[in-house]
Amino acid sequence: MTTFDDTVHAYLEHLYGPRAAEVQRRLNQRLAHFRAAAGPQAFTEQQGQPAPSWSEKDQWLITYGDSIVDDETPPLAVLDDFLQARLGERISGVHVLPFFPWSSDDGFSVIHYREVNPDLGDWQHIQTLARHYDLMADLVLNHVSRESLWFVDYLSGSLPGRDYFIEVDPDTDVSAVVRPRSSPLLVPISTRRGTRYLWATFSEDQLDLNFENPDVLLEFVGILLFYLEQGTRIVRLDAVAFLWKRLGTNCIHLPETHTVVRLLRAIVDHVAPGTLLITETNVPHHENISYFGLDRLAEGPPDEAHMIYQFTLPPLLLHTLTRGETHTLQAWLASLPPLPDQCTYLNFTASHDGIGVRPLEGLLPDHERDALLELMHRFGGFVSMRSNPDGSDTPYEINITWFEAMQGTRKGPDPWQIARFLCSQAIMLSLQGIPALYIHTLTGTLNDVEGVERSGRLRSINRRRWQRRELDLLLDSTATPTHDVFNALSRLLGYRRQEPCFHPNAAQRVLASDPSLLAIERGPLADGRRLLALYNVTEVPLSFDQLGDDVQHALSSVSWQDLNTPSSGQPSDPLPPYAVRWLVHSP
Repeated sequence: MTTFDDTVHAYLEHLYGPRAAEVQRRLNQRLAHFRAAAGPQAFTEQQGQPAPSWSEKDQWLITYGDSIVDDETPPLAVLDDFLQARLGERISGVHVLPFFPWSSDDGFSVIHYREVNPDLGDWQHIQTLARHYDLMADLVLNHVSRESLWFVDYLSGSLPGRDYFIEVDPDTDVSAVVRPRSSPLLVPISTRRGTRYLWATFSEDQLDLNFENPDVLLEFVGILLFYLEQGTRIVRLDAVAFLWKRLGTNCIHLPETHTVVRLLRAIVDHVAPGTLLITETNVPHHENISYFGLDRLAEGPPDEAHMIYQFTLPPLLLHTLTRGETHTLQAWLASLPPLPDQCTYLNFTASHDGIGVRPLEGLLPDHERDALLELMHRFGGFVSMRSNPDGSDTPYEINITWFEAMQGTRKGPDPWQIARFLCSQAIMLSLQGIPALYIHTLTGTLNDVEGVERSGRLRSINRRRWQRRELDLLLDSTATPTHDVFNALSRLLGYRRQEPCFHPNAAQRVLASDPSLLAIERGPLADGRRLLALYNVTEVPLSFDQLGDDVQHALSSVSWQDLNTPSSGQPSDPLPPYAVRWLVHSP
């Protein structure tokens, strides 16, 4: 049997060659400190790998620590109270976006990794949230703020930060490097040794860390263990695809990057079984799923990320509902590989970032992508760009709130915004994986154009801060879109968490249908129970005769019960515009 130590040594040998034994000795010291704090029961010699504990009840919320504020109350306490009062058990987990002291990018330029931003609260507030919900925390490991102590060390030539960054000769050809931004890759820095140029994938305030230096890796292992001690159950590896750099390559998804992810997976499986590792890689789908490590299944169980973000879903769903046809979405869903029980997707439609368009590469022709971008401009959105090796810029992401993106179709705005919006969320909720709702999707938030003007950042359009009193007033009113959206989504979440066919591991099949319809079967389960989800993605009602042979046969062959609205009629009744039907058959 391969032991944990053997596995770790193999990973470290790949990363650091003859230095592996010394790095492993120091790594074991950190694990020993964690053992002393957590107790010996925290360490287990795994017989194979533990199956993650997830179910249909897993439904997560994505939010900033201060997305809802209320006078002098610490925002993290406001968030916990809001979730308990308004959602309760309808969500099982909460992703609090970086809650550390930061200097830019709304948290993702971290100054201190082991502190809570005092403007939000303290570690006790984080621990309270972790007692009520499964807590997801960001491990922002690709880069650090220029205001960090590590960078101060670099400037002064002091340890440990002196060797934490990546110096590059400014005349070096870096044109092959894949970029997520249009800013310069190399940033000039004035030091005691003169001007040096540091690698900065995302911005001049987010300086990349040098993982070729094992001290950096060990630093982040310690930070990871500290987060686990604070109650974190889900660890999000931010921007991990860019982690390892090697000149002469594209510096994305390098083998060493995958090895670092595998090492972190081995550690959490060993010291805290049940912890989930999720990779954030906003790239085309075939690149994204590489972080499951499915190509190594012949060698044993999955050994990389437990979960990956389903980055293709948001832009493809946006295309589907504004175009009114499901061909591309059906084909993509049908192409998804079967996953082992230890792996699943995180499904979402919107997040704190924009709606990435790189995941559409190979799925939509450029003219269809450009038509979508133009429509989002008409609906008040923006488009962020990235640089290509030839110096040109191409679209990287759409910046708009999801509710505003649903205000119409290619024909323009129409009266179906809320119905279309809810249809989009129901599709996401019904797919194989674990769903996550962004706070501003849950509240049907409008574009925050003033926020963009204040910050100068396009992403601020979808990062509004709600005043608790204002939000409560809108939620309690019966005549606001906020009320309608929040209550409809709460009902869907309530139905979904009670339905075993929505277990992340339940099989998924796309039924051939009319292009105006999306039909998804989940199951059958061991007892024969299965669910048929039907979605009209147009403003035109669909009769039974228009649904297609496979869907007609499925509806006619057995008896079905509508999970959402049990008394609404027969499954064979016409589907109104943007209708959602979750039909269950239990033998």
